[in-house]
Formats: sequence, C-alpha cells, structure tokens
Amino acid sequence: MEPGNDTRLLEFLLLGFSDGPELQPLIFGLFLSMYLITVFGNLLIILVVGSDSHLHTPMYFFLANLSFVDICFTSTTIPKMLWNIRTQSKVITYEDCITQMNFFLIFSVLDIYLLAVMAYDRFVAICHPLQYTVIMNPRLCGLLVLVSWITSVLHSLLQTSMVLRLSFCTEVEIPHFLCELNQLIQLACSDTFLNNVVMYLAAVLLAGGPLVGILYSYSKIVSSIRGISSAQGKYKAFSTCASHLLVVSLFFCTSLGVYLSSAATQSSHSSATASVMYTVVTPMLNPFIYSLRNKDIKGALRRFSAMAVRKGPIVLRLKNFP
Repeated sequence: MEPGNDTRLLEFLLLGFSDGPELQPLIFGLFLSMYLITVFGNLLIILVVGSDSHLHTPMYFFLANLSFVDICFTSTTIPKMLWNIRTQSKVITYEDCITQMNFFLIFSVLDIYLLAVMAYDRFVAICHPLQYTVIMNPRLCGLLVLVSWITSVLHSLLQTSMVLRLSFCTEVEIPHFLCELNQLIQLACSDTFLNNVVMYLAAVLLAGGPLVGILYSYSKIVSSIRGISSAQGKYKAFSTCASHLLVVSLFFCTSLGVYLSSAATQSSHSSATASVMYTVVTPMLNPFIYSLRNKDIKGALRRFSAMAVRKGPIVLRLKNFP
C-alpha cells in the first residue's frame, strides 16, 4: 500500500520488549500479575469508598475516580499485549491501534487532571480549613471531574482526528507495546509538521498547566504547615497529603524520566521498558500507597472485611434454606 492510499486495511506490528521466545512466558506472567493487582487493588478502593459513609468526602470521591481511571488506563494496553504474547502475534489493526491510542490519551490526561484536582482539594483543606465544606461542595466536586472528562475527551478527539489524516506504509513496526501518539506520528509517510505542533502544544498546556497548579498548591501547603506551632499539628496536616504527594511524584517523575531517557538514548526499546513505570507500575502502586499510609482507608478496609465476613454465613444459610 503506497502512502496516501486507503489505510483501512493497514496493520501495525507492536514489537514489545523482546524477540526472545524464552522470555515471553516470563513477560506474560509478570504483566498478568501486575494487571490483576492493579485491577483488584483499585477496584477494592472504589468499593471501600462507596460502601463506607466515613469516606464520603471530596478527597475520597476524587480518589475513587482516580482508581477507576487507573483501571481503564492499564486496560487499554495490557490485555492486548498479553493477547499478542499468548497468540505469538504482534499484529494490531489500524482501527484497533487508533482506538487504543484514543483511549490511552483520554485516561492519561485524566490521570494528570485528577491529580491536580486532588492537590487543589488538599490546598483548600489545609490552607482554608474553616471554609473547606463550603468551597469543596458536591456540586464543585462533580463539576471538576466533569470538566476533566470533557477536556480529556476533546483533546483525544483532536489528536485522533489529526492522526487520521496521516498516511502510513504497509507493515509499519512500532517499537513499543502500545500505540502511542508520538510513535505513530514518527512512522507516518506524510507531512507531520502540524501534528507535532499540536502534540507539543497540547503537552505544554495539558500537562504543564496541571503541574504548575500542583506545585503552587503544595507551595502554599508547605507555607501553611510551617506556620503551625505544634509538631503534632504539623504532622497531622502533612499526613493528610503525604499519600497524594507520593503518587504525584511517582507519576510525574517516571513520565519525565521516560521522555528524557528516550531523548538521550534514542533507543525505542529502552523507552518502551521505561514507559512501564507510569503506564503499569504507578497505577498498580496507587492502592498500596493510599491504603498503607492512610488511617481512614485502613479503618474502612477493616470495616469492609468485617462486613463481608458477617454477610458470608447469612448467604450460606439462605442458600441452604429449603
């Protein structure tokens, strides 16, 4: 198929991490384990937040949304990669590749926006505690999440429409385990100047803007904590945002590290390996970070487990009832 021809029959090859057949079972088992941990861990957070009235607050409302987005984020890439390893095929159709890229863009930008919203929530809670319930009312919380969704979807549709106008050659090899926007633009046979301009401009606005907001929020939080006289008060204030700060650092540092390393080494395989950090590892670690460092979540998990244990015998008795 020549450049400019119909691309509906085009197929891409996702090269993944290694061509060695002896490593494929190890890679399959590793990523299957990480995917299951990610799904069940984040699903547990959603169930606990939804079932415990003590957690019906803005902070945990945003956390439940972040857990849902993390499940979707990993589900756009890992199942396809596992299927390709299982079937010993690297093929992904043009339509499937564009669809994967579209959803990957949606949930990656949503992750960034939700982290920024959660930073704003902690800023209001620590810097304006007396006005917290008034400012962070249910209407504003819902509006912040809705705007995040709308912005992410519109950005994804823009980037997808820009990619759809490009032409590709046959048997295009993608040195990655997913269809990433940057990789597709690099592999196009047609002019990609406008695509690059839109991609980098969107990266500055949609990633740089929330990052500036997060840094500003935490600068104000640090200033407020320093103004607290008692050591116990400082610890209590810091503990409310420690988990979120750790997640933000993990996500942005790994994302930045991926692109800096790929720019320095020009190695696509090393870039794909590094991408695992923010596409798989970070969503997998989020439930552990929030549950291990948060007394409210740990208490809710204990209550949720106790409730499940109490309901178990009742269900068994109902099943045995004649």
